[in-house]
Amino acid sequence: MVVWCRNLLFDYGVLKSKSYDFPIIVIGNLSVGGTGKTPMTAYVLDVLGVTYKTGVLSRGYKRKSEGFVLADNAVTADEIGDEPYQLYSDFPEAIVAVDADRQHGIATLKEKNTLPEVLILDDAYQHRKVKAGFYALLTTYDRLYINDFMLPTGNLRDTKNQAKRASCIIVTKCPHYITEEEKAKVKQKLGANQPVYFTTISYSDTVVNEHSEIPLKNFKDKAFTLVTGIAKPAYLVNHLKSEGLQFNHLDFPDHHNFTDKEIALLAEQECIITTQKDYVRIKDKISKVYYLPIKTKFLGAEEAFVNQLHEFISSYK
Repeated sequence: MVVWCRNLLFDYGVLKSKSYDFPIIVIGNLSVGGTGKTPMTAYVLDVLGVTYKTGVLSRGYKRKSEGFVLADNAVTADEIGDEPYQLYSDFPEAIVAVDADRQHGIATLKEKNTLPEVLILDDAYQHRKVKAGFYALLTTYDRLYINDFMLPTGNLRDTKNQAKRASCIIVTKCPHYITEEEKAKVKQKLGANQPVYFTTISYSDTVVNEHSEIPLKNFKDKAFTLVTGIAKPAYLVNHLKSEGLQFNHLDFPDHHNFTDKEIALLAEQECIITTQKDYVRIKDKISKVYYLPIKTKFLGAEEAFVNQLHEFISSYK
């Protein structure tokens, strides 16, 4: 009821949203996590970075700092959070900053003359004090928001009717072999008036760290431990098993800050494979750790999505 009332107050202008005169893209969801926002943010940075100076403003969930922090060569994952640090590592030419108050973060970027041409707000669908021009709403194939329920019964943190604010809906983590008939069924279930796109996770054939790169197939005859601190590790677990790999799995909560005792436990492992998000938190504390890179891959209509982004940005010129 609190969430419903809050949205109603914003819808009717009782609570104020601030609009801006430059393109802001929000990538978010209606659930508590695990829909693939960071890979999608990376995808958008990649495709738009060719043409525009891009940037990301995030809240920096579970970071050990407060207020506004702008990423630079000296910043750590503890200061800005694991996901913003990951994005800055992959896109050092982009502006990456964190601030729980997005209005304050945007104002500070302006003051520092570091405001990019296109700003992406990561996980800001519920941050309604900022009114973006483009909202990409993510929902997973195996748990569509339309079939879910509000917490604590389900995983939704927002009401289903807020999907109406989306510029497009992206169904993530789809099977690679999804058919056009299955896509049509999903679109019918969603009943959306907006464009609906379908994506999947593309896993790398190699695991990497700062010093080396090893083919994943080399681990078929090598003992290793999988370490995850993400919302939904089942996708990664199933992928590794499908590759014929056998491993011990240490599963931690999403965005987990590892204790000294846990780091000592990890240091005892013969070899660790983890996610990039977890890697940035533990890479300086233990050796013999690698991460498996992933990317968002569109299952058709990729050009339509990219064109939709460019048309939105062009509307500000």
